[in-house]
Amino acid sequence: MPTPVPRAPASSDVIEIERALNRISYLNSRVRQHDRLMAMAGLRLDRAAVTLLRQMADSDPMRPGELAARLEVEASHVTRQVQQLQKAGYVSRAPDPDDRRAQRIELTPAGRDVIDRIRATSSRGMQMALAEWTPAELQRLATLFHGMVDDFLAHATT
Repeated sequence: MPTPVPRAPASSDVIEIERALNRISYLNSRVRQHDRLMAMAGLRLDRAAVTLLRQMADSDPMRPGELAARLEVEASHVTRQVQQLQKAGYVSRAPDPDDRRAQRIELTPAGRDVIDRIRATSSRGMQMALAEWTPAELQRLATLFHGMVDDFLAHATT
């Protein structure tokens, strides 16, 4: 049984951060936002495919089960999505050098091109939204975001 977490009241700053993160999450997960991104990038991929491609672009080749664990989804979802991405030519499978019975998946050059187009399109939109921010403000925000994510990941594993 997990150890109960003390129920100290959250500070007003933590409450505001949580509210802002919920707003960002909502804005980022809207279907219309995804459809607009795909149209601007000239692609037809669903959100699950983009999520897998983004994760794979930031990782070494891995087994489908490892990808599912990183995304915290059922392995069958990843297997189905990987099959579709493989048919589209965006990922390939290769024997795992540590266990020749297992396979690892990796982006193909076409898959790398697709994720580069998605990221470039997404970055252009973000650049426009943050056009009035100074370089120092942008650097500080990036540093804080990365630190927050690292802390969330460290807390999630304890």
